[in-house]
Amino acid sequence: MASEFVFAPSPAVSVPVAGQSARFPVHRIYCVGRNYEDHAKEMGFTGREPPFFFMKPADALVVVDAGQTGTMAYPSLTKNLHHEIELVVAIGTGGRNIAAADAHKHIYGYAVGLDMTRRDLQNDMKKQGRPWDIGKGFEQSAPIGPIVPVAQAGDAEKAEISLQVNGTDRQRSNVSKLIWNVAETIEHLSAAWELQPGDLIYTGTPEGVAAVVAGDTLVGEVAGLPALTVKIV
Repeated sequence: MASEFVFAPSPAVSVPVAGQSARFPVHRIYCVGRNYEDHAKEMGFTGREPPFFFMKPADALVVVDAGQTGTMAYPSLTKNLHHEIELVVAIGTGGRNIAAADAHKHIYGYAVGLDMTRRDLQNDMKKQGRPWDIGKGFEQSAPIGPIVPVAQAGDAEKAEISLQVNGTDRQRSNVSKLIWNVAETIEHLSAAWELQPGDLIYTGTPEGVAAVVAGDTLVGEVAGLPALTVKIV
């Protein structure tokens, strides 16, 4: 007997795959905090602390096709919306307690993402010792471009990563500067959660985070992957 629902369930969240008609269905979004040294310093921290994670709901994604400009609504309650450009890792094979040496077997591909942050709300929660969900997990807080399968992505983990706002550089670094590299991140993450096919990992942002306002156009790039262009409206 077919299941009935009290209202129509939301459609599955998915991301386009470069060069394919099939799409990547999204399970969860994991994010790594303070994973570039210079960004940790600009946020008031130093040293190589153990990796820590937070999550965004799958429907926080703003999915932008290659060559298109996505739109993100300026969110409520904030006067300090920050950009954070990130390499996103798409998990194709799940697992628990994955060793770093085996981690790359579990990666389907890579994409360019933005971890948009209501910084004033996040900072208020930090001061009170409360969770930062309101600063990180709001609607449209996770723009993402197409996923490029590993075989076509080049060396995404040693690629230049950058963000321009209205044509001016804001963030520019190299993914190789991650404090915890992708394999180590997967090892730590899979010790805490059983990773599933469809999981996305936003791996952290380099230094240069700053505020954007309505009307700004953001262009994020990781060399070898389709650029991500988003306008704040």
